[in-house]
Amino acid sequence: MTTQRIASLSIDGKSTEFPIMSGTHGNDVIDIRTLGAKTGLFTYDSGFLSTASCQSKVTYIDGDKGELLYRGYPIEQLAENCNFLEVTYLLKNGELPNVTQKSDFENTIKRHTMVHEQLSKFFSGFRRDAHPMAVMTGVVGALSAFYHDAMDFSDAEHRNVSFNRLVAKLPTIVAMAYKYNTGMPFMYPDNDLDYTANFMHMMFGTPCEKYKPNPVLVRALDIIFTLHADHEQNASTSTVRLAGSSGANPFACIAAGIACLWGPAHGGANEACLQMLEEIGDVSRVGEYIKRAKDKNDSFKLMGFGHRVYKNFDPRA
Repeated sequence: MTTQRIASLSIDGKSTEFPIMSGTHGNDVIDIRTLGAKTGLFTYDSGFLSTASCQSKVTYIDGDKGELLYRGYPIEQLAENCNFLEVTYLLKNGELPNVTQKSDFENTIKRHTMVHEQLSKFFSGFRRDAHPMAVMTGVVGALSAFYHDAMDFSDAEHRNVSFNRLVAKLPTIVAMAYKYNTGMPFMYPDNDLDYTANFMHMMFGTPCEKYKPNPVLVRALDIIFTLHADHEQNASTSTVRLAGSSGANPFACIAAGIACLWGPAHGGANEACLQMLEEIGDVSRVGEYIKRAKDKNDSFKLMGFGHRVYKNFDPRA
C-alpha cells in the first residue's frame, strides 16, 4: 500500500488529519491507528463491515462483481488448470510453482502425512458419536504437544515446517476422525497416491482390499479443496490471526480456527445444508421449501446456496 491522500475528521470544530492508503485492489482505507491518541475517541464497527484489519497479498474478493482472486489469479482459472497443492504453494509463496518446485513441494507434503502413533490414542478419549468438529478441535490442538521444534513465528523456516505439517497431516486426522466414528480401523497414508486421492483412500479404504479412488471424484474433491483454500478475512481466518498474535503454538491457533469454523454462520453452514436437505427429503417437496424461504414470516432459511459477501454471483459456483 502507498499513502496518497489525506482524510480530515472534524470533531467539535477541531479538525484532525489521517492518511489514506491505497491497495492494489478494492477500496482505499483511512489509516486511523492514531485516532485514539489524537482525539480520545475510537471507531465502532463490530462486524468489521468497514474495517481492514491487516495488509494482505493473499486473497481479494469483490462481492458486487462476483470476483475471487488468489494472489491475483481468478479462482475459475485455478480450479480449471491447477491441483490443490499447486494452489496451496501459490497461497504460501505468492506464485505458482514450476515443475521442479511442484515436485519438491508434493514430495515434502507426502513425507509429513503420517501422524505420531501416540496421537491415534487421543481418539479413544472421545465418544464414537462425538461431533467431528469437537474431535478435530481436540486432536489438532494436541499436535502442539508433539511438535516443539517450530514455534517461533519470526523464523521463516519454523513457519515453513509448521505450514507443511498442517497441510500434510490435516487429511490424515480428518480421515481418522471419520474412521473412529464409523468403528473402522485407521488407514495409513499411501504415498503412491496424490494428495486428494490419498485422502479418499484414508477415508474410504479398508485393510481388506486395495482401494482404487475414482478419478472423477478425486478431481471433483480436489477442486472443492481449491475453492475452500482461502476466503479472505473470514471468521476462522481472523480467529487464527488473533490467537497467533500472542505467539501461541501454531497448531493451537489452527485449533481455535477450527472451533470458529464449526459454527452454522461459518463452515457449519455446510452441515446445516445437509440437515436441510434431509428435512426436505424428496424432490417433490422442493417447491414447498422454496416458497417458505421466500416467505418473510417463515423462520425457514435456505442454507448452502450462496455467501453473503457475493451480491450477484459466487465465482466458486
